[in-house]
Amino acid sequence: QVQLVESGGGSVQAGGSLRLSCAASGRAFTYYTMAWFRQAPGKGREFVACSWSLRTKIYADSVKGRFTISRDNAKNTVDLQMNSLNSEDTAVYYCAATQQSWSTATEAMTTSIYDYWGQGTQVTVSS
Repeated sequence: QVQLVESGGGSVQAGGSLRLSCAASGRAFTYYTMAWFRQAPGKGREFVACSWSLRTKIYADSVKGRFTISRDNAKNTVDLQMNSLNSEDTAVYYCAATQQSWSTATEAMTTSIYDYWGQGTQVTVSS
């Protein structure tokens, strides 16, 4: 069983930065596509970013240029550096992982292909 644990959430003023971390255990980290999703109250779970190698990444348009996803395979972690935060970024952020293959970016952005999820960490941005 794969376990994912998020950390690094908190409260920050608009324009500030936070760095989230997801620690994976239970299986070899490099066999998975890793992703970040977020969910605001009353809204659906939204794709943020994913990484399937050290250098290949996909970002949602809403965070492109502000957020950076990175992997550290030696530590079995995937991080999300969030800069220039605004109120629209307020949400619970979830780490996700999958061993399923995919062929399009659209597929990688859907919650349905991810088999493992963390419990989430709250990010609150005050304007």
